[in-house]
Amino acid sequence: MDMNERMKEPVLETVYVGNGCFWCTEAVFQQLKGVHSVTSGYSGGKTENPDYASVCTGFTGHAECLEITYNPAELSFEELLEVFWKTHDPTTLNRQGNDIGTQYRSVIFYRNETEKAISEQYMDQLNQSGYFHKPIVTTLEPFTKFYPAEHYHQNYFQLNGHAPYCQFVVRPKVEKFNKEFAGKIKK
Repeated sequence: MDMNERMKEPVLETVYVGNGCFWCTEAVFQQLKGVHSVTSGYSGGKTENPDYASVCTGFTGHAECLEITYNPAELSFEELLEVFWKTHDPTTLNRQGNDIGTQYRSVIFYRNETEKAISEQYMDQLNQSGYFHKPIVTTLEPFTKFYPAEHYHQNYFQLNGHAPYCQFVVRPKVEKFNKEFAGKIKK
């Protein structure tokens, strides 16, 4: 690869967020224009190399979350936050729908003080605007480590869209995203 080809490659950024079951949230962010990859996994806990069964107990401290790699020339961090907050209920503590426990908490794992400050400012704006009828309880936690989930959790909705959970839980979230963010969907 010559120098001109390398200069054309986009400079990508990575963000780590948890907003409930990763099967649901992965399906939303995979459609977002500017997103290059989405990996379901775990972050924010104390156990090394957690697996799905251990995270589901709630005892590891991890949240089901996403590693989202995106092109900031196509999609800003603020736009990612908008999709993050408006495609789940950030006003319920440790819960999304029927999924209950700290592993389903609404969380942004910030990697630097800029991400933390932007997240705090955006959260304050949403709280003041009255967009949600209750205060946002999303936690801002320093990023430490991300553990990819087992392979059968990756691309779950794409591969299992016919399954009852996908039909009754994931599909409505994807449809809400499609309606509210129609201009931001990949072509």
